[in-house]
Amino acid sequence: MLGLPIAALAQDGAVMAELPELVVESARAAATRTGQDPSSGASVTRFGREEITALPQGEAATLNQVLLHAPGVVQEAAGDLHVRGDHRNLQYRIEGIAIPEGISGFGALLEGRSVSSVSLITGALPAQYGQRTAAVVDVRLRDGAVDPGGSAGISGGSNSLIQPGGSYGGALGGLRYFLSGSLLFSDRGFENPTGGVNALHNATRQGRGVVQLSYPVTETTRAILVAGTVQQRFQIPNVPGQPAAYSVLGDALLDSATLRARQWNRSQFAIAGLRHESGPWEATLALSARQTSLSYLPDVRGELLASGVAARVLRENLSLGLQGDAQYRLNAAHTLRTGFSASHDMTRNATDSAVLPLSGPDTPFTISERGRIATRLFGFYALDEWRLSEALTLNLGARFDAMDQQVSASQLSPRASLVWQASEATSVSLGYARTFTPAPAELLALPALSRYAGTTLAPEVNRNDPVRPERAHYVNLGLRHRLSEEITLGVELYHRTVRDMQDLGQFGRAYVFSPYNYQRGRAYGVELSAGWRRGALSAQASLAVSRSEGRGLMSSQYVWSAAELAQVARKYVRTDHDQLLTGSASTSWQGWEGGTLNASLLYGSGMRRGFANSQSVTPYVTVNLGVSQRFSLPRAGEWVARVDVINLFDRNYMLRDGTGIGVGAPQYGLRRAVLAGVSREF
Repeated sequence: MLGLPIAALAQDGAVMAELPELVVESARAAATRTGQDPSSGASVTRFGREEITALPQGEAATLNQVLLHAPGVVQEAAGDLHVRGDHRNLQYRIEGIAIPEGISGFGALLEGRSVSSVSLITGALPAQYGQRTAAVVDVRLRDGAVDPGGSAGISGGSNSLIQPGGSYGGALGGLRYFLSGSLLFSDRGFENPTGGVNALHNATRQGRGVVQLSYPVTETTRAILVAGTVQQRFQIPNVPGQPAAYSVLGDALLDSATLRARQWNRSQFAIAGLRHESGPWEATLALSARQTSLSYLPDVRGELLASGVAARVLRENLSLGLQGDAQYRLNAAHTLRTGFSASHDMTRNATDSAVLPLSGPDTPFTISERGRIATRLFGFYALDEWRLSEALTLNLGARFDAMDQQVSASQLSPRASLVWQASEATSVSLGYARTFTPAPAELLALPALSRYAGTTLAPEVNRNDPVRPERAHYVNLGLRHRLSEEITLGVELYHRTVRDMQDLGQFGRAYVFSPYNYQRGRAYGVELSAGWRRGALSAQASLAVSRSEGRGLMSSQYVWSAAELAQVARKYVRTDHDQLLTGSASTSWQGWEGGTLNASLLYGSGMRRGFANSQSVTPYVTVNLGVSQRFSLPRAGEWVARVDVINLFDRNYMLRDGTGIGVGAPQYGLRRAVLAGVSREF
């Protein structure tokens, strides 16, 4: 099937002539988790079960926490990610099938306990990847037939964390099954808006679950079903000592430490499909559905006093999709691929905004808005993986994308990449991609600005052009060199020039993003990676240098100030999520029987702040340590105990300071946290 790693295809019984050669190459690259995919020319960073369990929190870590250790991935508040100067724009695939991103993101839906492997695919992507192209997050769930059995356990620690969870998989006849789930209770939901150890009013309650089933319909066709859900309830953290900016009914007394705003994030998805493999043919046909919602309930009086606005916000999105992929191995030199995707999204917005008049008595009143936005997307691609020689592979193709949204648009996008195995130790890749990125349907809204005239919610700029699709030219150059059997080095250079560059911002108290377009944009940088492995000891490190900037504003102008609009109209400004330097490192040592010691590090030079993103927040570095021990108890089976220390040196660092374009509030990173857990395997 298209886009599937070799390991996944082998599990489903595919027989491929190139398999021995690729296995050898995989073994040679074992020193590093970042490498090149010869069939696409893209850069791939892969985390398997061993790598996931060696990172902080192990199986209890969510997908976005794992991806932070890939080259060039910048951490954002509320679990969001930035890859290569982009804000979100990530394409998530489960078992090779694309799943739309939710209102509150996707990375917090899956945990390490349910994942067999996750790969971050970056660069000039081949034609089968469209619409969301900052990176592809390819998730392979655990297979009950390959990884039978399960575990149940509980972890807890700092911030009153309690997290029970479990998983189990197996096979019953031809039926393969795997399911996992967890609950989470903590006094730290969102990032702390102050630099203290604990935040006021910041509790969260969460539940997650995923199930995968597959069954052979015929000898060459297998049916698959995957479903998952995440339910999250958050308190909105408070900043004590804030002064009242307004009075309400003659009262201006505000105790900002006692506000009681809350938010609910809910998401669920399902995939049903057929996978066929016969001789040179591989094909997949799948239906997908994703329902996601966000509900924000304000503290009406307190927020009116603090900002003059208290908005109750409801956003709901339902996405239905159909995807088909086919691959035909014509001969030893040519592998042909083609496929299509179609989706329909319906986004519903409901907002009840309590506001104050700018003149007259300080009597609040409510402005209610209701709206629906439909989005239809279609894509078709065709490509040829052409082995020009044993050392040279050309991937040549194109895709056509069309959209019908607040605006209608389409584009034909050529894609090409060349991978050269210069020597047994060195490979070089060069790729080009034309990309077309529709606006994120789940985040769209179209308020009637005239209704807010004369109120505390009246925009400074009374204009709201619809968000347009982004169109870009992407060039990527990659080099991998194996210094020895133990050390592998890599470098990636990329440059993206953009028309109608999309970005996201948080413009209210609710933790929800709003999209907008820069007229022109550019993003470029370099990523360095290194891997080392000797026996039971392994280490990985990466450093990325990146710059992302835009000029001119084309949509959603009402969320900006007039001064910001004037500034961005005459010069390029850094995007709010731009971070010059991003680094990560990790090491794991299986130094004694059943025991593992691991350490990791994250570094950031700081995202943007200040007027028109003209400054950056303070750089930070955090160090994490973990130790796990596997042991047996008489007549009680196999057990695993684990202790993690997050932010070992208790670094007090800031992700956001509350200034800059589209930044809603100050947000600090996690202070030192000690987490311990125990699980039983069966």
